[in-house]
Amino acid sequence: MAIGFNNLHKSLKFNNSRKISKWLIETLENESFTLGRLNYTFLTDAELHKINMQFLNHDTFTDIITFDYNQEQIIIGEIYISLDRVLENAQKNDLNFDDELNRILVHGLLHLMAYNDKSPDEKNEMTAKEDYYLSLLP
Repeated sequence: MAIGFNNLHKSLKFNNSRKISKWLIETLENESFTLGRLNYTFLTDAELHKINMQFLNHDTFTDIITFDYNQEQIIIGEIYISLDRVLENAQKNDLNFDDELNRILVHGLLHLMAYNDKSPDEKNEMTAKEDYYLSLLP
């Protein structure tokens, strides 16, 4: 199976889907998961805010929302990303847009593999996993 990328954002682009898809598949396989169906959709802040309100009842802006439909070790999910928020975070932290986007891509995948970031310990583990897998990106 392949990973789907759907860019609905009018002005910001997503590049290198083949390379990124291969990297994400290697990441999930390294964690002993199998790819079933995974789709990433890139949106604006306003569009992701609507999803946040409609499905999670959260009246906040966010960079990512992950819907997990996994069946045991088979990854099945939908990940929605605000490219506006990714750009803002990259600028705020003096990072390259693509580097920040790659971090968010793997962050969502890690959520599907049962990693969380609610507590400080969970956040530290999640960040360490992100850093490790980002270091493997060709």
